Amino acid sequence: MGPWNRVSAVKCQMLVTSVFVLLLGLFVASMAALTYFGAHFAVIGHASPEDTPYEAMHRWLFYAGISLAGLLTLGAVLSAIATVREAGGLMAGGFLCFASVFCVLTQMAFWRFHNPAQVEDAMLDVYDLVYEQAVKNPSGTQWQELLAIQDTFLCCGKSTPSSLLGSSEADLCLGEEATRQDCLQGIRSFLRTHGHITSTLASVGLASMVYAMLLSSFLWFAIRSGRNLDRKGTYTLSPRARGCQPQESGFFRRFQEELALHHLSEAGALHDRLGPSRRADGPRLLQDN
Repeated sequence: MGPWNRVSAVKCQMLVTSVFVLLLGLFVASMAALTYFGAHFAVIGHASPEDTPYEAMHRWLFYAGISLAGLLTLGAVLSAIATVREAGGLMAGGFLCFASVFCVLTQMAFWRFHNPAQVEDAMLDVYDLVYEQAVKNPSGTQWQELLAIQDTFLCCGKSTPSSLLGSSEADLCLGEEATRQDCLQGIRSFLRTHGHITSTLASVGLASMVYAMLLSSFLWFAIRSGRNLDRKGTYTLSPRARGCQPQESGFFRRFQEELALHHLSEAGALHDRLGPSRRADGPRLLQDN
């Protein structure tokens, strides 16, 4: 495969990758919105006091997701436009966006690896706090918040032996609610599913960013070196200045000089063959020839 075919193939791959990255950005934005405005997270956030770690972590995850989605969308748009218009500056901007997303995803993966249960612990701490306050004061607003959490997660109370349950705790799980799972187990199950989806998106994002950075860097060097398939075989004629004669190329000048030297050598050889007796007729014979 020649260099022009390689550039053309990479351009097609860059356009397909840009579309894929744009869709990935939409998925990340949807996931961030679901994390912040979803019913499960919203009911915990509504019941959480202002000074709990969950509230700050909740906002941080939302802003990080929206920022990632914006960088992915910007990088995809810049790389697609740069591929079509063959603009080196736009391609460099797309590469920087992809590199930034790669760094953020790497940092998030590192944080997730070293703190796998931080989000889960923060959410469970909120539920424990609401549960204890609701049990102590059944007539307060915490009781309604606890019931809202249980209805959202389809759970009921905590796994405590029946002999240790108080009257308020026993009233939480009556009838059909008694068949529901433990709320701690329900929250863990929901967060585990959410974590699997987030990890999958992060893994796909990391692989896509590496591939997009390789393609964008290759195309940037190709644009800088002037390898353009769309311009192959076409030439741009610059307008000539008035009063200026067109300049002959070096090839034609060398060809004319070699032709003149060849004629002179032929004339000298013919002059030697004629001899001194017919020197006078030389100019006429040379003119005839």
